[in-house]
Amino acid sequence: MSSAAVVPSQIQEQRERAILLQNAIANPEIAVAELCRRSLYEFLQTFWSCFSTDEPLWNWHIKYLCDELEIIAEHVSLNLPKKYDLIINVPPGTTKSTTCSIAFPIWCWLKWPWMRFIVSSYSGILSLEHAEVARDTIRSKLFKRLFSDLTIKEDKDTKSNYRIVSRVGHRGQKTGGNRYSTSVGGTMTGYHGHILIVDDPLNPQQAASDTELYNVNRWFEQTLPTRRIEKSVTPTILIMQRLHQNDPTGFLLNKKSNIRHICIPGEIRNFKYKLNPPELERYYKDDLLDPVRMSWSVLKELEVDLGQYGYAGQIGQDPVPPGGGMFKVENFITINTPPKPLDVQMIVRYWDKAGTADGGAYTAGIKMAKLRHNAGFVILDMVRGQWAAMKREQVIRRTAELDGKNVYVYVEQEPGSGGKESAEATIRNLAGWSVHADRPTGDKVLRADPYSVQVNNRNVTLLEGEWNKDLIDEHRWFPYGTYKDIVDASAAAFNVLTGKKRAGVLLKRNRRADREEDTEQKPRTARRRHRRPRRRRR
Repeated sequence: MSSAAVVPSQIQEQRERAILLQNAIANPEIAVAELCRRSLYEFLQTFWSCFSTDEPLWNWHIKYLCDELEIIAEHVSLNLPKKYDLIINVPPGTTKSTTCSIAFPIWCWLKWPWMRFIVSSYSGILSLEHAEVARDTIRSKLFKRLFSDLTIKEDKDTKSNYRIVSRVGHRGQKTGGNRYSTSVGGTMTGYHGHILIVDDPLNPQQAASDTELYNVNRWFEQTLPTRRIEKSVTPTILIMQRLHQNDPTGFLLNKKSNIRHICIPGEIRNFKYKLNPPELERYYKDDLLDPVRMSWSVLKELEVDLGQYGYAGQIGQDPVPPGGGMFKVENFITINTPPKPLDVQMIVRYWDKAGTADGGAYTAGIKMAKLRHNAGFVILDMVRGQWAAMKREQVIRRTAELDGKNVYVYVEQEPGSGGKESAEATIRNLAGWSVHADRPTGDKVLRADPYSVQVNNRNVTLLEGEWNKDLIDEHRWFPYGTYKDIVDASAAAFNVLTGKKRAGVLLKRNRRADREEDTEQKPRTARRRHRRPRRRRR
């Protein structure tokens, strides 16, 4: 019974292969078309002249990414619940956009013309450019020769949104899927996709802005998921270079577990720890992803052009250089016992305050000592948490009681009347202690620079404690990390200890600034009353 059921199907399959072979011999383009349908990589190679005027430089990673995209598409075509979303981190200039944003949707239409795509990028112009290249490919003579049954619907043909038409035999036309192109954060109301593709959701300039990062991640969290046709089936494909600890890659990896993360650094001599999956190491030559396009000499030039942060993120796929960025965290020295009192010149506890209870910024209090005889600095303790104002003041008071009155307390005073009132509240709360309000000015990075020099020269020691890991991690990411409160408090404590802001001078300056601030808030007419009257000429 089983043989009777199998034999006819085998015969039919053999007949189809024979017909296909005969047709291919008579017309080789039929064979080319069939290869393109079966392989995204073959399709990419065949239509390269439609995608780019540059000479193709084929490297192993392109075939690898094509195979991964095929798996995603096959799963969607069967309407099966998705196993994962896909994140691809790869350096710029490695054919990632051509493969994922241009060729991939067209190839899917060759097999499943009903598929709908939403493709977005940080720039609407860039997204439309990719859409235009894809549309021109479908209009090309080569495409029409190989796939005459697939074209673009005449009355639905714009760069931002075009629909596919599949000709079915002699019965006419059947409307297929579409491609809608937009920018990250752009309008998507009314559009849904079987596959969502996000190609470079932000650029390096945007990554330096906390506001831009927040807006992009909020879009990923609240807007993009609503554009799925089938929430359990539709996958999201994110292709980007790493630009920030909390860029969309970092944001999604921290929030979601069902993600396949492919991370391919440009070189693994310094960034092997970022390679994922690790077995891809066997494809690297001389520790290079692509020795032709990105040789060591080319990478050295890129490091000069991009700087250490840009190079680490865009080439190494780690937004912080190995060993730390501004701070070389491996140069922190850890000790088990605190220094002897006779060896300590001065101790301060500096508070960088925040007023959030759930989420948001942290309040951090760093206790730092300066040693005598230029023996360096020791961070003795760190207190950190997300507290509402009342709870925060209780923690600050309790910490001061534990530290003792020989520890000078400093609290950062934020600009404006609200910051002044908050600092004054802490000072009142610590009546009996030596407590001062500090009004730092200038960029946080510049304020931390003198402190970083001491860390990098092994002059800063940590007293062993559970807080060490959080402190080191934030220093490693600074200034591109999500949080900066620990570094801000540490740098401010260091600046106080090194005499850059003596208490007496600080208090006089604060009082003078307060008077100037109060004066600025008074009406102009009120200030005139205090002017000395002019003497009349005789």
